[in-house]
Amino acid sequence: MKMTFRWFGDGFDSVTLDQIRQIPVVKGVVSTLYDKMPGVVWTQDEIHALKSRIEGSGLTLEGIESVNIHDAIKVGNPERDQYIENYIKTLENLGKEDIHMVCYNFMPVFDWTRSDLAKLREDGSTVMSYDQELVDKIKVDDFMNHMTEKSNNFRLAGWEPERMAHIRELFLLYKGLDSEGLLKNLCYFLNAIMPVCDKYDINMAMHPDDPAWPVFNLPRIVKDKADIERLLSSVDNVHNGLTLCTGSLGSNPKNDIPEIIRAAKGRIHFAHIRNLRYLGEGKFDEAAHASCDGSMDMYAIMKALYDTGFDGPIRPDHGRAIWGEVSMPGYGLYDRALGCNYLYGLWEAIDRGSIDR
Repeated sequence: MKMTFRWFGDGFDSVTLDQIRQIPVVKGVVSTLYDKMPGVVWTQDEIHALKSRIEGSGLTLEGIESVNIHDAIKVGNPERDQYIENYIKTLENLGKEDIHMVCYNFMPVFDWTRSDLAKLREDGSTVMSYDQELVDKIKVDDFMNHMTEKSNNFRLAGWEPERMAHIRELFLLYKGLDSEGLLKNLCYFLNAIMPVCDKYDINMAMHPDDPAWPVFNLPRIVKDKADIERLLSSVDNVHNGLTLCTGSLGSNPKNDIPEIIRAAKGRIHFAHIRNLRYLGEGKFDEAAHASCDGSMDMYAIMKALYDTGFDGPIRPDHGRAIWGEVSMPGYGLYDRALGCNYLYGLWEAIDRGSIDR
């Protein structure tokens, strides 16, 4: 297990590499070229500059989160082959820079959704929150404004203003596409890129749908254990794997996260660990990472990862906004730093307990 931190890059992130380096258990980051639009080739020079910037700070670049996928690939338009070729060129350039993990998702239109980006908690902190009843009241055309009104003027991951300016056209693009069609298009994409992944040993780590049910009637294909098993068996290559996101999968309390971890043994290439408080059907608040602050058993999750031999990068996912910090929602320094040490402590205790036996 490699404890990492997500870093969006200079000019985009309120957290600096020097601050991350001071978190005792963190030796590396997962990062991205945050201003690159889906479908554009990442040049080797750009990737090299990012890697050099991170390594110059005393950290390592443990993977990319994310290389976003163009909508033409998701809907299966004729021009998808050109965008897949661009994606392959980007993977080649990542491989040449000795980068071996790419997190991505295949969600239509939105990468993730919340009804509130700064819900006030009883302890004075704020958290991201989801309430399906509130989401159902929001008009599609207004959703971008809704998502950015509490963004603290940060660019939200997966909510590129350039794309969201055409949100109505995006919905029309996906009209008539069901989950079977979306999965078919995903498999087409994966089969096309597996040769370059094999050549450079690049693990593609699919991020689950967030939340784990349809929003605005858009199809979902990575929302539970059955979906994940189908994804992994449909393209049965070790480089076709999973980002285990406890918050996304855990948004549905019926999902047994440790069971999913065991079912995906050997194919989990990256892990996002966060906690949630369940408030009712289709309703949850994000929480601090400790089990006692939410509804999820973080010890059981970490033990399942340990027991299945997980050795990839792991990071604390969304944290609370605490101690007056102003940052991109979910991605402040303080609560995620606390989360790093909590998760590392669980891992160390599990490891030492295993040795002592």
